[in-house]
This record gives sequence, structure tokens and C-alpha cells, in this order.
Amino acid sequence: MFPPRISQPDCASAWLEASRVVHALSKHEGHHVVIDVADPVAMSPVATAVVGQVDAYLGQHSASGFLVRTVANTIFPQATYDRHGAPAFYDVYMRQVFPRLKRSSKDWGRYFERMIAFPGEDGPVNLLDDMVEKMKRNVAKDSTYRNIYELPIYNPLKDAKGSPRGGQCLSFMSFKLDRDHRLLLSAVYRNHYYTEKLLGNLIGLGRLMSFVAAEAGVRVGPLSVLSTHAEVDTAGASREELKALHARCAALLGVGASIAA
Repeated sequence: MFPPRISQPDCASAWLEASRVVHALSKHEGHHVVIDVADPVAMSPVATAVVGQVDAYLGQHSASGFLVRTVANTIFPQATYDRHGAPAFYDVYMRQVFPRLKRSSKDWGRYFERMIAFPGEDGPVNLLDDMVEKMKRNVAKDSTYRNIYELPIYNPLKDAKGSPRGGQCLSFMSFKLDRDHRLLLSAVYRNHYYTEKLLGNLIGLGRLMSFVAAEAGVRVGPLSVLSTHAEVDTAGASREELKALHARCAALLGVGASIAA
């Protein structure tokens, strides 16, 4: 059996509850874990404090050195967008930001590049911009087309080769518009490390939703994530240290800290 669907009000509480649920499973891993976040752009002072706790933990233990914001930026480069706006930030990202990521021998961290420079028959295609413009046109004319906004990340011609370690874990995103002109997003992950990546993933997806909604003239709705395989990793620490992190974050959020051994 799969774990029950996890529904939480914001990214911080969704991260903690999903981590709690999966940690309690055999070998601290599960399949078909579904997480719903009612407001993926909400960032209260308490949520900010949770991010700070996770950052401190990752900074002390993780060999990757990736903090929550690092992971979030792989999905949506918020600072670049804030500084340059759309559509200019696409070009700035490819000229100034992406070349620094290419120095890595691994393929991790290139989600946004996949969105705006997906390999096509005649060269790179900006799938994100194409989707946003299509949505914008349909919203402007009050079209009934609400279920045609798909964004692939996985590239079968490239990603099926070589070692999957360090590769793309986010596979696909499906955006929807409901009858109240709210933007909904479902994101599918082939593999998901909940301690090192989940919180940053949720925040990054929320920021991507905020961008799409602002450009298309709609409101941000809920986010749903499907982790087809999920693991509560320790990010290089001990299980006791991980449980202590969960307990600190639970205290901040005012929830119980029942984490199985």
C-alpha cells in the first residue's frame, strides 16, 4: 500500500509532514507519495525559521553544500527574474547563470535550462515561454482551454544514457487553470531525496507558479507533487541528528514530532 495523501498549508509544513510519513516507512523510503500544498508561495516568519534550520543542518552535514535556496533556484531563478523581468531574464540566465552550472560534471541543477532551452529539431526551444504565452492568450479571451499546459523535463534521448546518479529527478510538470482562474501545478519526480531536496523543490515550484500566474494574469492555486520514489536521506548526518532536526522544526510549526526510528 502507498502512504496516505499528504495535505498541508505551506511548503515548510508539507516538507516536515512528508518527511515524517516516509521516515516511518520501512528503510525510510516509499513509492507514490503524493504531497499537496495549499499555498506554495506563502512564507511566514515560522516557515522562514524552518528554512533556516534546514539550511544550518545541510550546511553542517551535506557534502554537496546545496542549501534550500540553491535547490529552489534550479527550478526558478527568482533573483534573476526580479532583476531583469520577463522575457529578458531568459537570455540573462543562459548567458550568465547557466554557464556556471555547466562546469559541473553532473547534470543536476539544470531544470530551468531544460524549460527554456529544451532540445528541438531546429535547436533549443523555450517551452516555458511558449506555454506562458499560450496561457496568456487563452486567459485574455476567456478561452475554455484550461488543460493544455504541459512542461516536460526528462529527455529520453539524453537521460536514459549513463549513470542516473546526479541526473534529473524532476520529470514532468502539468499546469492547469480551474474555473476560478487559479493556476494549479502537478509535478512528477522519478526519485526524491526529502532531506537534501524536497523543501527547496517545493519552494522553487511555488516560485515558478508565481511567475507563470503573474505573466498570465491569474492567481496561484495549490501545488501537488508526486514522488514516484521517495527517501528520507540523512544528508550525511546520523539518524539521531535528523530526528533532532525534525523535532526542532516541529516545535517551530507547533506540531507533534513523532518520527520513527
